[in-house]
Amino acid sequence: MKAIAIDAYGAADRLTLRELPEPPVGPDTVLVRVRAAGVNPVDWKVREGHLAGAMPSHFPLVLGWDAAGVVAAAGPAVAGFAVGDEVIGYVRRDDIQHGTYAELVPAPERTLADKPVQASWAEAGGLPLAGLTAYQALQQARTGAGDTVLVHGASGGVGHLAVQLARALGAHRVIGTASEANHDFVRSLGAEPVAYGDGLLDRLRAVAPDGVDVALDLFGGESLDVSAELLNRPARLISTADPEHVTRLGGSYLFVKPSTADLSVLAGLVDADRLTVHVARTFPLAEAAEAQRLVAAGHVRGKVVLEV
Repeated sequence: MKAIAIDAYGAADRLTLRELPEPPVGPDTVLVRVRAAGVNPVDWKVREGHLAGAMPSHFPLVLGWDAAGVVAAAGPAVAGFAVGDEVIGYVRRDDIQHGTYAELVPAPERTLADKPVQASWAEAGGLPLAGLTAYQALQQARTGAGDTVLVHGASGGVGHLAVQLARALGAHRVIGTASEANHDFVRSLGAEPVAYGDGLLDRLRAVAPDGVDVALDLFGGESLDVSAELLNRPARLISTADPEHVTRLGGSYLFVKPSTADLSVLAGLVDADRLTVHVARTFPLAEAAEAQRLVAAGHVRGKVVLEV
């Protein structure tokens, strides 16, 4: 099969398109023929070795945790999927080696769900990791009817889905921080945009004088401090970026987990026209390095996706 792999940690130029043996298919594993693979910030962090101390890694290492594709084979213990099924997956295993930047990926059954019918392959490929992160964070904060929700980075991959999901969960009001160039986009998602930068706390207090009920942080640092100042209950502060800092402030950290049930909820919302994955740009598999550079720059509106 063709795949994008690295032989050692380092810069994006280590990503090379090559021929690799087809991956093994375990008893409870589904072999997925990938049609699209989302590109996420964690991908370049894996490439640079930032997760080496947290998860065992093996070379050659194929990057990527997001996939949308068609079931090519299924292990004998797989009950929920059959050859020919269209699926999406957040294919994070217990170690890092067989990623989704490839024609074929071995996916534990627990990482997959049926592909939303209304989504294109690119939209479906961009949904799993970002969608699960947003959904699980909002669930962890017990987001519900009547809440005012603050989403930092509201135009990005996780943020633009979090805005829509907060609305779907019944939030009365969503406030989203974003650059001024993205304010119209944030409004179109159903949030009130507030510009980043110096004076952020004052601008947020001006639009939410009574504070907020839930805050989702994707960056750490100042956005956590600002959120803590505005929150009515610190326990409803969730960060995906800074576990120590958010804990000191009384909130909690989220590291997204694979979940068939949660993926199915997201797919259902897409098919009900209540959730849309905005694909900013697609790249062919061979241009994975350029796709990662774009994501690492941090200015993407929505998702970047590899077409396989």
